[in-house]
Amino acid sequence: MPRLQADADPLLWVPVTESFGFRGRRHRKAAIRMLLSQAGGATGADRPGTGVAAWAMSQAAPLLMRKAAGRVLVWVWKADAELVVVMAQVQQATAQLRTARAMMPMEYDDTEDFRSAHLGMGEKLEMSLPADPRTPPFATYTWDTGTHFVTVTAVCSDRERFGTIVGAVDDLARTIRLVEDLEVGESPTVLRIDPGGPY
Repeated sequence: MPRLQADADPLLWVPVTESFGFRGRRHRKAAIRMLLSQAGGATGADRPGTGVAAWAMSQAAPLLMRKAAGRVLVWVWKADAELVVVMAQVQQATAQLRTARAMMPMEYDDTEDFRSAHLGMGEKLEMSLPADPRTPPFATYTWDTGTHFVTVTAVCSDRERFGTIVGAVDDLARTIRLVEDLEVGESPTVLRIDPGGPY
């Protein structure tokens, strides 16, 4: 299974998935708390235990991310950890996943081309003002490699500030790449094609 790597600007982003123990605990808690509160708001649920749940999940997050073995990367905005959470993941392009993507709501068809030097041409969907006011603004970036989907999702807690940081999310998304662990004997039999080149 390929793994994800990225070159997030350390002046702008704090990696959540690379923080273990006490290091990065505050940012893990902020990221998880924001996601829990946004999920609760979208469903209209009142979640009085969100703080406790965020603390518990922040303790488990390092172990879960280690088990993900590089298939998931998460960052938060350094200046305000509760403003933006960005998650990148790689998934095998199964028939079920392709079917699920094809059945997404019509508003998810409003995408634009988004090129990456590492992954080639992908697509971006930016929803700065979702129709449902309970839905937070977000942006998603997707690349289909044929065997895998690489997706980057950024969720913002503030509609008014989303437009000021989405450019930085674009820059982060463009650094995402896939790496694979190959045996030395395998390399001569593997054909590598520049994703930015012609197909």
